[in-house]
Amino acid sequence: MKKCKQIGKNLLFWVPVIIVSWLFFNYVETNYEKGIYKAPGEMVEVYGNKMHIYSKGKGRNTIVLLPGLGTAAPVLDFAPLVNELSKKNRVVVVEPFGYGYSERTSRARTVKNITEEIHMALDNIGIKDKVVLMPHSESGIYSVYYANRYPEQVKAIVGIDCVLPKMKDYIGEAYKKTTRAMKYADILGVPRMEVTFHSEKYLPDKSIDAYSKKNRKIMKAITIWNRYNENVLEEREYLKANIEETEKIKLKDELPVMFFYVRGSKEAEIYNEYTRHLVYSEMAVIEGNHYLHWDHYKEIAKMTIDFLNK
Repeated sequence: MKKCKQIGKNLLFWVPVIIVSWLFFNYVETNYEKGIYKAPGEMVEVYGNKMHIYSKGKGRNTIVLLPGLGTAAPVLDFAPLVNELSKKNRVVVVEPFGYGYSERTSRARTVKNITEEIHMALDNIGIKDKVVLMPHSESGIYSVYYANRYPEQVKAIVGIDCVLPKMKDYIGEAYKKTTRAMKYADILGVPRMEVTFHSEKYLPDKSIDAYSKKNRKIMKAITIWNRYNENVLEEREYLKANIEETEKIKLKDELPVMFFYVRGSKEAEIYNEYTRHLVYSEMAVIEGNHYLHWDHYKEIAKMTIDFLNK
């Protein structure tokens, strides 16, 4: 009995000590990382906060890459694809608020607000010509909204396994419950534990040579900073409403559209149905996972350039 009491006392002492020590370590390490990993692009004023925009290359097209929900470090995540596309095009990576090196915002994460922010960011770095929107995942609905609101400024849409209007089944009740639980994870330093012990879930495979050791190291740090921040979680909560907001939007008949999607995707019919009325559209089915641009960046870049040159 005395032994059990002693164990209990030890636990009461050491558990809080370990928790506080971990929280302190996570706080110090995060601030250290933010001090040494500097933004490679331009910090642009957008609705009172700074948004990080990275540009590379020159050419006949300006291709704007937009990240999927929860892609914590878009510039690094898209790096191999950017390197390929930028050989003959200007490529711009937008890191929305709460992503990458961008600040966070108090503006609601509605499709309207996010689209306005992307538009202002592009305008503020001097992009006046038509752009090719290249969204991954959830940014598909932002691209549809953008093309509908600013039709004269969109040359084409090339989506990478992206979410479209009509895909409400993409969101379930479990998704909402998970989001609520995630709100406490950031405070407790859970992202650092997750990414440290299960990096394969959040980072490109080490076998992909296009991602350097330095790239992966910085991507790991930024994933820890951003994985459960308030903007990302709020965007997650708004996702169903944002899909519903775009549900009745029909792309202009003459807008060129291309979608890459994973072989066996249950959304394949939606991609085909959504583009059926378009004068010019293409579908490309690729064997892989949701982050097609990790493994298939060369293939995606070549097919995208071929599509835009037609």
